[in-house]
Amino acid sequence: MVARIATLFVLLFWLPIITTSSSSAAGSSLSVCIVGSGIGGSSVAHFLREYASPSASISIRVFERHGVVGGRMARVNVGGDSFEAGGSILHPKNYYALNFTRLIGLKIRWPNASSASDGRDDDGDFGIWDGKGFVFKTWRVSTKLPFVDKIVSFANTALLFWRYGFSLIRMDNLVQRTVNNFLKYYESTESRPVFETVDEMLKWAGLYNLTEHTLEEELISTGLSPLLIRELITVITRINYGQSVSISGLAGAVSLAGSGGGLWSVHGGNWQMAAGLLNHSNVDLHLHEQIQSISNLGNYYELNSSEGNSYKCEVAVVATPLDEVDIRFDPPISIPPRKLQHTHATFVRGLLNPAYFGLGSVEEIPDLVGTIEDSGLPFSSISVLKRHNEKEVTYKVFSRVAMEDTLLDQIFSVRKETIRIDWGAYPHYEAPEVFAPFILDGQHLYYVNAFENAASTMETSAVAAENIARLILSRHFGHVPLKLSGSESSAVDEGGLHLDL
Repeated sequence: MVARIATLFVLLFWLPIITTSSSSAAGSSLSVCIVGSGIGGSSVAHFLREYASPSASISIRVFERHGVVGGRMARVNVGGDSFEAGGSILHPKNYYALNFTRLIGLKIRWPNASSASDGRDDDGDFGIWDGKGFVFKTWRVSTKLPFVDKIVSFANTALLFWRYGFSLIRMDNLVQRTVNNFLKYYESTESRPVFETVDEMLKWAGLYNLTEHTLEEELISTGLSPLLIRELITVITRINYGQSVSISGLAGAVSLAGSGGGLWSVHGGNWQMAAGLLNHSNVDLHLHEQIQSISNLGNYYELNSSEGNSYKCEVAVVATPLDEVDIRFDPPISIPPRKLQHTHATFVRGLLNPAYFGLGSVEEIPDLVGTIEDSGLPFSSISVLKRHNEKEVTYKVFSRVAMEDTLLDQIFSVRKETIRIDWGAYPHYEAPEVFAPFILDGQHLYYVNAFENAASTMETSAVAAENIARLILSRHFGHVPLKLSGSESSAVDEGGLHLDL
């Protein structure tokens, strides 16, 4: 009898331990399906691998409806040369993107690099066209002497200051305050919370108020001159977001930051960041496979594809804008209505017509032509991508509607090749912004692109993806099982790249 009691006591004592151990073992595995292979989807895969403990067994499937990865980071070939067709530039303080390139071993193309075929817009002279003439133009001097370039750069700065005055300094202060607040997202994971909503994420960094007002309202309250707002700032927002200064303040401030110095790109194409992250993250990649439905079946999600296949995952992540894709959700989800701003990118190999701009020669046309907000102007910008010779140049034209041949024949005196791309590029920003939830169903269906209503860039997608990865791990495992104790395991290397910048 005593032996039986002793045995029962041992069983009762060990039962919770056995049960807990079994439960822990079951909970150490996780299957994740990611819809979209752009920078958002590839970053989620990367951060899941980066943050998960070695004991966690995580399987990741990534679905891409096209035949190549990268999403809106795409390239276009014009006359045998390759150019950025989508997201083309990154800020020097885009630390996740910088560290991705280092992790994967990609080559960074900094400003004034020798190659001129990467679709960069930050070299050369600049002009603002109002449909009748150039209201502002910088100087251009063709020389290979560095000291002459510095003199010209100084002279152009003086020209800007002469026209726009101290408002330029106030504009820069607004941009720097916004960038400094954004840098909080790179703080150590030990002190940085995991956010369940976009509102929480923005309020924590001190950025939420900028989404409640238009950029124009923010600029006026900051004391900027109407001339600077109407000309230079409008040109910047039209180029970067295809919209006027009526966009929400945070998106506008991010747009202004994207016009500064030190901008960079990945040599050979920014899409390589997505490809490299997916390869490095050991995912099961499904190209040419569009997800048509996502159903919550209790303990798992069932994803059905255009190929007639069905996949089961404990976690589903949507990393593509839901605005223009046809995915059926069961049960249905509810997100605020939003429309995408379409940017029409027209690539032309030929030569601009100087008469269209009221000029005598093509050499007088700036390398980058920006336009003010006027419904009668047919394009937002025209930029030189590559000068082949005196009679042949490759240009990129941004416009809000498709450029018809008759219009292009007025703008260009020669057109040897024309390629048109219609991008659902970014949200149409309207203040105050209303955000979709990160968690679409209150369970384990996540939406990376909810953050795009704040600002849409490659880096903001990576920042949102990092939070989504931590959110998945914390909600599934009860905490984020980091490999290392701090930001050593995150994409921001505090001891190296970050400090060098």
